[in-house]
Amino acid sequence: MRAEVQDWYSARSFQGSVFDRQDLRARKQGQRISVVLPAKNEAATIGAIITALRTELMEELPLLDEIIMIDSNSTDDTSAVAAAAGAVIAHQDQILPDAGCIPGKGEALWKSLAVASGDIIVFIDADLQEFNAQFAVALLGPLLTDPEVHFVKSYYDRPLDDGVKVMPAGGGRVTELVARPLLNLFWPELAGIVQPLAGEYAGRRSLLECIPFVSGYGVEIGMLIDVLDTVGLDGMAQVDLGRRCHRNSTDGELAKMAMQIQLTVQSRLHRRGLAPAVPRTVELTQFLRNGGSYIGDTVIVGVSERPPMLDAGQHWSMTCHRV
Repeated sequence: MRAEVQDWYSARSFQGSVFDRQDLRARKQGQRISVVLPAKNEAATIGAIITALRTELMEELPLLDEIIMIDSNSTDDTSAVAAAAGAVIAHQDQILPDAGCIPGKGEALWKSLAVASGDIIVFIDADLQEFNAQFAVALLGPLLTDPEVHFVKSYYDRPLDDGVKVMPAGGGRVTELVARPLLNLFWPELAGIVQPLAGEYAGRRSLLECIPFVSGYGVEIGMLIDVLDTVGLDGMAQVDLGRRCHRNSTDGELAKMAMQIQLTVQSRLHRRGLAPAVPRTVELTQFLRNGGSYIGDTVIVGVSERPPMLDAGQHWSMTCHRV
């Protein structure tokens, strides 16, 4: 790493366990805090996550002001489970209805800005197992203790379950094979980010409303680059959450994620004049064994992008529906 990145890493990397929730509650000073969980068919895990957040950080200690689940067209009982656990439910296709609805996690995150009331917003994935409410406390720590910090990214140990044994893993397969090499090559300032694709992060509304959101799996890397461009490295921090367990994806599924990430990176390079314009969609062909031969399986992969919410408010009604 560059010397200045090493300095940032040393100064802006924190152990999540060091932040005391009582102390952070005293430091809120009137700021509202929202937790947002984007979810699609996560009935098996979302109830425990919301219950832990509600009981520990709203009832036992009033640190959080609201927990909102954005339902991305689930076909299971995700909304019912989340509501019973105490979350406010907002359906992705009913938020800013005049804007339409684009499939993907990034859309849920973008639209959450229209329903969440927090001055600080914490995003947490809904498929986490063995969830610890300290995750949210840790992400809030740098934001509530340092006014110069505007965005906090998580990092953690991420074990890989291959169905036979659980193996320790670093950043994840797509991170190590796709995201990290691209960031080190084109944005070396971000070389100190341990988990660039982590789904747990927090930011000030004043920042989140002025950056675009990529609609699919490119949302995390696109946000990281755009945050760097907006507030600089000194406006960012990262916290170690310890161990994070979630559902692992197949290599085939990860290839589609990797394609969206590469398209997102290319769109940022295009803005800098370093790459051609990004096509709306591309074909991705993968091969499946069929007896003595392979059969090609082609899918269409694409990314789209929502404008900063501050700009979107000029075009679409900010009225939304909560169910």
